[in-house]
Amino acid sequence: MFSKGRYRARMARTPRDIAAAQDLRGRAFHGQDASGVAIRDSDGFDGLCTHIMIEDNTTGVLVCCFRMLPLRAGHEIDRSYSAQFYELSALSGFQGPMVEMGRFCIHPDARDPDILRVAWAAMTRFVDDTGVELLFGCSSFKGTDAEDYLDAFAMLKDRHLAPRRWLPRVKAPKVFRFAHALRLRRPDVKRAMLGMPPLLRTYLMMGGWVSDHAVVDGQMNTLHVFTGVEISAIPPARKRLLRAVAQEVA
Repeated sequence: MFSKGRYRARMARTPRDIAAAQDLRGRAFHGQDASGVAIRDSDGFDGLCTHIMIEDNTTGVLVCCFRMLPLRAGHEIDRSYSAQFYELSALSGFQGPMVEMGRFCIHPDARDPDILRVAWAAMTRFVDDTGVELLFGCSSFKGTDAEDYLDAFAMLKDRHLAPRRWLPRVKAPKVFRFAHALRLRRPDVKRAMLGMPPLLRTYLMMGGWVSDHAVVDGQMNTLHVFTGVEISAIPPARKRLLRAVAQEVA
């Protein structure tokens, strides 16, 4: 696909590639079992998705991966992974092409910010090449204790809730309805930003919006919010920056 510095991005081509991505996801999301073996993360959506792999050119190590599920328009929203957890009938009326981005993870030992830049360059190029109009997915907070993230959730409530016409409704059996529970709380901005997952911060800088509740996902040990980014609503300066990075990575 392309590379920048010591990293290259490419689509998974073989079952071995997908297995490597599943192993990295397992390490990032689940850790190891009692015998010290990494727990592979896989599900039925893997066979439906395009998988993107970010590798270290010098070592060949997989340092980041994510998967994308293209949908022709909102009438296919029930095919998405997110639809298992959120009632998304409001988005069924979305007319343009969509893509769900999921299972995004970076190797626990990797710290280089260029990894995230290459990942976003890959996503930007995919969006531009396919004419996607809505990017969406589940943005996860580590752990299932909402008390750890009250300022972050209060900031989401104040500044980043989905437009009413697209607002996801509750479907999962266990949720934290932060927009209601924190309606009187004013966030501490510094603590809110420290608690915000890096991927979600990037979505928000692009004009992204979230559901008014978080799903408590015991299987993945996360709290996650539905997140949407309407490509037409990305601030022009941010759009230019993303495309510049995508062009720079070659």
